[in-house]
Amino acid sequence: MQRVKAVLKARHSFQRLGILSHQRCFSAQPNYALYDDFEDQVLVEGRAKSRAAILNRPSALNALTASMAARLKRLYESWEENPDIGFVLMKGNGRAFCSGVDTVALHRLLNEGKVYECKRFFETLYKFVYLQGTYLKPHVAILDGITMGCGGGISLPGMFRLVTDKTVLSHPETQLGFHPDAGASFYLSRLPGYLGEYLALTGDKLNGVEMIACGLATHYCLNARLAWIEERLGNLMNDDPAVIDSSLAQYGDLVYPDRSSILRRIDTIDKCFSHDTVEEIIDSLLKTSISQENEAAGGYDDWCKTVLRKMKEASPLSLKVTLRSIREGRFQSLDQCLAREYRISLAWISKSVSNDFTEGVRARLVDKDFAPKWYPASLEEVSKDMVEYYFTPLGELEPELVLPTSLREPYI
Repeated sequence: MQRVKAVLKARHSFQRLGILSHQRCFSAQPNYALYDDFEDQVLVEGRAKSRAAILNRPSALNALTASMAARLKRLYESWEENPDIGFVLMKGNGRAFCSGVDTVALHRLLNEGKVYECKRFFETLYKFVYLQGTYLKPHVAILDGITMGCGGGISLPGMFRLVTDKTVLSHPETQLGFHPDAGASFYLSRLPGYLGEYLALTGDKLNGVEMIACGLATHYCLNARLAWIEERLGNLMNDDPAVIDSSLAQYGDLVYPDRSSILRRIDTIDKCFSHDTVEEIIDSLLKTSISQENEAAGGYDDWCKTVLRKMKEASPLSLKVTLRSIREGRFQSLDQCLAREYRISLAWISKSVSNDFTEGVRARLVDKDFAPKWYPASLEEVSKDMVEYYFTPLGELEPELVLPTSLREPYI
């Protein structure tokens, strides 16, 4: 705690000198009048020694809007500087923690030509993810329920991640013609073996037990006991991480993945998803499926076919961009991953190479005909130059994502 107080004291001194004032300027943010009652979309709950941010769009599965990302960032910055607040908690209202970005809202903005507002949203979101990964106070994320896309990004970089028997995590971005972002290329690339590539390319799900087993979560409890844990945390007068850790574990459970878990297939995943290209991965899945069919190896052949079907439904360009993003993320820090993901996201919304993002959202979430017309339509038509465009540094007229790396270093 002494380190925290010293850093906070130094930060206050910098602010009095005006050195950090530019980080607090939101004058260039989108017009939040577009969103009704945006403050009600992130509620605040005061506790003895902590504060809780509650995502409050249950009818939209707590999908994240621009106003929500900006409000979270402001709240977390103010809480970090408040000496009376020892730790911070985040949870969702309803049956979801956070179902990711409100892609329908982004789709509408892009169709209206408001690309700048979309850029500002990604900038604010990624800066908040970095704030999470460098937070000076203990942070508890309660991932109870559906957690998709950036729902992982705004929670998994924190210190404590509590999951339940209701938790379901997935990254379905390639099915929408996009890429796993908001730090996903950082934490997915650090999963055991090639599990991260598998989850990113297929959009398959992990439950709470599997998240514990592969290290994405730190604590597990039954949903029925969640109220007891929240009450205990709310009564804490101590911000010692060890005390918070023991409080989370008090009503926890010792759990192991069941026989149907995807983690039981980690050898097959490593065999198929360790290849250098998407084409080689698909070819390996096909050979494995045929081989297991010939050997009558239970349901593994059905699993391979399901994986192949999911990848066939995804955007070919998204698959190739995503594979490269995860592979690069394995050797990069959180800030480097976010900077790269920012370039990729801006390339998607610019539609310079492909319209797959807006087409994917249209097909799956707007018109719901589930028949996206991808461009390019096949993996063979995706050129190296197309993929390279998404990783090219932004030009002089388009600033890169600037993160305060000299002031905040990730603890992970």
